[in-house]
Formats: sequence, C-alpha cells, structure tokens
Amino acid sequence: MPVRSLSSSVIKWPDLKAVKEAIDLWAKEEIPKHPQVLRLGYFGSYARGDWGVGSDLDLIAIVAESSEAFERRNLSWSLTSLPVPSDLLVYTLTEWEALEKGGGRFARTLSRETVWTYTKGIRRLRRMTQIKRGKKKEDL
Repeated sequence: MPVRSLSSSVIKWPDLKAVKEAIDLWAKEEIPKHPQVLRLGYFGSYARGDWGVGSDLDLIAIVAESSEAFERRNLSWSLTSLPVPSDLLVYTLTEWEALEKGGGRFARTLSRETVWTYTKGIRRLRRMTQIKRGKKKEDL
C-alpha cells in the first residue's frame, strides 16, 4: 500500500491563464525597449493548449528591421520575468514575409498555431508590407 510522505515533492507548473497574464506584462515591459517591434505572439504547446509540466514557452517577434544577425537578435530581450522557460525568435518583416511565402512546414505551423498578443497598428503593418511589395504609398 502506497504511503504519502510530507517530504514528497509536488511539481506545480503555471497554467495557461497565468502564462498569458505573464506574457501581457512582459510585452508591456519589452515593447518600449524595442521600438521596431511590429508583432508579438506565442506558438507551440501553450498556443495549442496541450502544455504540461516542463513545457516551455515559444515566443515570436516581428520587427521592422534589424542590423543584428538572426541568431543574436533575441539577446537584447529579457525573458526572466516569464514563469516558464522561454525561447524567442525575432524575425524582420522581410524575413517573415519570405518565410510565409516559402510555405515550408515551419511556416505552416506558425501560421496555424501562433496566437498574436500584440500588433502595432495592423493598417501600418499592411501598408508596410504592400510598400515593400512595390506598391506606391499614395495608392494605399
């Protein structure tokens, strides 16, 4: 017969509500530090709703432009206030558009799963996308 001990460890992991609240607070802290940010979101197990003990948080940011290499862009973002281990991918708008256009498996996963929590003026984002595709600003 199993016996419970008061010294047994219990693993408690933040639920989706707590993680979402933490993402919102984190975004409010980080957006002013990164004026180039156009969108923030999360994907993976927390976005799908199948997170569990040990799940990490997969974050994505789209910025207007960056001179930093892709591998180094996330280093200027602080993830320490988030309640679970977190990874951040930072794409420029041009890279994001190329990823979407390429239609690979990762792009389809991001398109299907990403929950966007912040968008800097969707009209502005669409206008920037159209200008980069060769349309004149006056025609928009």
